[in-house]
Amino acid sequence: MDINLKEIAIYVVLIIAVLIAAQHLNVVVSGSMEPVMYRGDIVVLEQANLLGLHEFSPDDIKVGDIVVYNAAWHEGPVIHRVINTAQINGSTVFEIKGDNNDVSDPYWVTKSQIKSRVLTFDGQPIIIPKIGYISILIRGL
Repeated sequence: MDINLKEIAIYVVLIIAVLIAAQHLNVVVSGSMEPVMYRGDIVVLEQANLLGLHEFSPDDIKVGDIVVYNAAWHEGPVIHRVINTAQINGSTVFEIKGDNNDVSDPYWVTKSQIKSRVLTFDGQPIIIPKIGYISILIRGL
């Protein structure tokens, strides 16, 4: 058996690239952010902490940003927009709401709960439409 180290290196680099890319994409699984993004869309993200690399700081979150956070009220990540900030006991917290929802999410969100921020170009979120349905079907969501 002839092992080609160059081929192995190429496969390793490709696997690493795919894993990194996967950490920067998230499938929208509900209609809570319509009409900005729809169920099945994929959004492009920047990470607050990706293996020790900080692509943005939760300290820089501002009203209008769309973030992905770990919600205390929901299983799995939530993609919603920051609509207000406040100080509670000396800590900054965020009021977050889906654009298509009538009310804000039930709890204030801390900086430590925010994992990602949706990347924008010219003020618009970067979205890959509809191809996330494949993932939704596979996961049964």
